Amino acid sequence: MAQIVESVAERSASTAPQLASQIEEFLTASPKSVVLEDGRILFDMQVARYSLSSEQGRCMLHLWSGDRNLVRTVTAVRIRKNSLRLEVRRFGQSKPQAMELVADRDRRPPGTRQTTRTKYLRMLERVSTAYFPGYTLDGLTTAADLEHSFGPAYARGTLRKGNAAWAVIGINEQESPAIIDGILTIGILWLAHCRATGSGNRHVEGLKIIVPAGTGQNTQSRMRWLRTSVAQWELFELDERSERLMPLDWQDSGNLHVELVHAFQPEATLERMAAAVDSVLNMLSPGLRRVTELRPRGPNEIALLLHGLEYARIRHGYAAGSFSRQDQVTFGAGANETGLTSATEDLFRELTQKLFEHRHAGGSMRDPLYRLQPERWLESALRSEISEIEPALRTEFLYSQVPAFSAGDRAMLDLLTVNQSGRLVVMELKADDDLHLPVQALDYWARVRQLQREGAFQPHGYFPGTELSPLPPILYLVAPALRIHPSTDTVLRHLSPEIPWELIGLNEGWRRDRKVILRKRSAG
Repeated sequence: MAQIVESVAERSASTAPQLASQIEEFLTASPKSVVLEDGRILFDMQVARYSLSSEQGRCMLHLWSGDRNLVRTVTAVRIRKNSLRLEVRRFGQSKPQAMELVADRDRRPPGTRQTTRTKYLRMLERVSTAYFPGYTLDGLTTAADLEHSFGPAYARGTLRKGNAAWAVIGINEQESPAIIDGILTIGILWLAHCRATGSGNRHVEGLKIIVPAGTGQNTQSRMRWLRTSVAQWELFELDERSERLMPLDWQDSGNLHVELVHAFQPEATLERMAAAVDSVLNMLSPGLRRVTELRPRGPNEIALLLHGLEYARIRHGYAAGSFSRQDQVTFGAGANETGLTSATEDLFRELTQKLFEHRHAGGSMRDPLYRLQPERWLESALRSEISEIEPALRTEFLYSQVPAFSAGDRAMLDLLTVNQSGRLVVMELKADDDLHLPVQALDYWARVRQLQREGAFQPHGYFPGTELSPLPPILYLVAPALRIHPSTDTVLRHLSPEIPWELIGLNEGWRRDRKVILRKRSAG
């Protein structure tokens, strides 16, 4: 029976449109997927783009990112649990190759993950004995404790000496970068847990964080903004080959390397590309045309969005093989990007109408097009009524998806504005529960604070004619109230008093209308 089920699950589509449809459905439902070839990750679909075509009876898959570009002819698709296995051919070659789309980039079997984590526990015990003389490491575990938000990737324990103790948390080098970067949130929760459950005659002084060698920079820069009056904080990198523990001075982590992209005039972009915009809008159904949002992304690019989801874009640039400039249109939701030509007009109308029918306030959570990019939907809704959420904000200065760069990684600030007194405001939005919300928001706040200290905003065209306050930016964290993770309060209490924050909880039906039903402010 198992063999019969497997053969049905892995049967391949027979036509190019069917192949393209299966790939499109998988990538729409799995926006954090990765593309593998020969076991190597070629593309992370959170940052890469793709296009699909099924012209002339062939399914063509085009993938590209900042450092790689490839085109493959897809001849078969096999559906597996959490992945698609593609049979592909390179241009000019007849021999098929395998390519895989995987929803979860960590493909290690559960047994392998557990073995790695168990070995790491033993290593951490040896290292702790060698580097913290006089202390005893107790209760070291990687056991999951979902009630307290502790996952199995993090090794947790306490170092004890007499009446003194430290909470300890570490992570092995085989875990994904995202999980390693999450250690500060989990560490704060572990410290709070140790203090809440420890015996009354033993004081937990603080937290020691141990990360793999070469991975401590993000955690180091974040720890600069922790509250030192409530705990001591120490950070180490562990070289697992030599078992050498190296302390990092988080108090002297230096300034962030931040570059701010120059502001542009959205009205000028819309005026310059008006003909192309009108041409695309005339291809849409009247209903979709009414609710489509036009968002200039730069001096030469305009995006068309439906409830925050970008489904088409117009770029003004040089035509292929020529010095003349023209407007080029591509379409596709999420990472999909297909050129709009006479041959793809019918596909454009079909896909945009499908999007309009599925992505609306009364849609179904079971529909991938409804669920796709919920934070961008929330951002789109707040942009038009931000003063109703917070009357003190100035609506004429509302910068969305402001790009900044730090340590080589691109960061997109959700919303940046000022209040009536000229004080900068950073808004981080979440539509679903995320225990890392405070620390992720801290990243953006720290970048804005650095740019503010450098006086970078107005020379780059932001907030023209406004006297900006020198006071630290106010950090707003906005999410549906029922989706705010229970740990959020605990993490926020451990942030430096230099960070004025406000937590805003919205009603659950925020896609229809927005109401503030919860509001908390920092005490400092």
